[in-house]
Amino acid sequence: MSAPERIPPGSVSAAETGTGADAAELLAHGELTVRGRIRDASNAALFCTVALDGREATCVYKPVAGERPLWDFPDGTLAGREVAAYEVSEATGWSLIPPTVLREGPFGEGMCQLWIEVSTEAELLALAEGEEAGPGWKAIGLAEVGEGRTALLVHADDERLRRLAVLDAVINNADRKGGHLLPTVAGRLYGIDHGVSFNAENKLRTLLWGWAGEPLTEDAVEVLGRLRAALAEGGALAAKLTPLLTPAEIDATRARVDDLLATGRHPEPTGDWPAIPWPPV
Repeated sequence: MSAPERIPPGSVSAAETGTGADAAELLAHGELTVRGRIRDASNAALFCTVALDGREATCVYKPVAGERPLWDFPDGTLAGREVAAYEVSEATGWSLIPPTVLREGPFGEGMCQLWIEVSTEAELLALAEGEEAGPGWKAIGLAEVGEGRTALLVHADDERLRRLAVLDAVINNADRKGGHLLPTVAGRLYGIDHGVSFNAENKLRTLLWGWAGEPLTEDAVEVLGRLRAALAEGGALAAKLTPLLTPAEIDATRARVDDLLATGRHPEPTGDWPAIPWPPV
């Protein structure tokens, strides 16, 4: 296999100024000031600063008023599902999604998420010649590269991506594109854009199929066990998700966790739904 042609990660580029509870408090209670609009977003997404008690961070604010209706997600809001995905991520202990809150802003209620600086040196996706992924890579599928040629699209055999693949299976992420993967200069990896998640029907669409059918890691099984307990009636995570998702969506999330624990394997494409989002990057 020849050396892969590197594909750049997502385009977010600003300082990562905090994580965890401190950042969530700043996002939830700080003064939100709109600085500009992110023009390539499919729904209204505003670049902002948020300030509180001498602390300041950059963030993304997506007001509910700027969401376009989706026929296959008729209930709830994109913003609510974004926050729900963050809560599930935090419950895993993996912290794979930037701090995200639901709050009032200049254009009404919306999702507010910490803006993350991306490392341009990280190699998570690549195009390779041949029919097999080389060492350190996992095959996704063939991609057209122009002039009638195809190449093998691969992703890194990276534990951070593998954890994200498990999270996506739990939240039923219908849009895991390459541009939604944000590796940082500090070596962290975040996923963003989870507004089309949690559907009660199977809609998993992702680039992270490299582990499809493989056994889950011991770490993942332990995390899924904790999620099962937290999602139970009266559980801490169930309480956090109740104002954000419908009862059917929460029940479906419980069922997906149960299925993952029962099979002990990463899910595989079913053929009932396009397995890879378009465009993939």
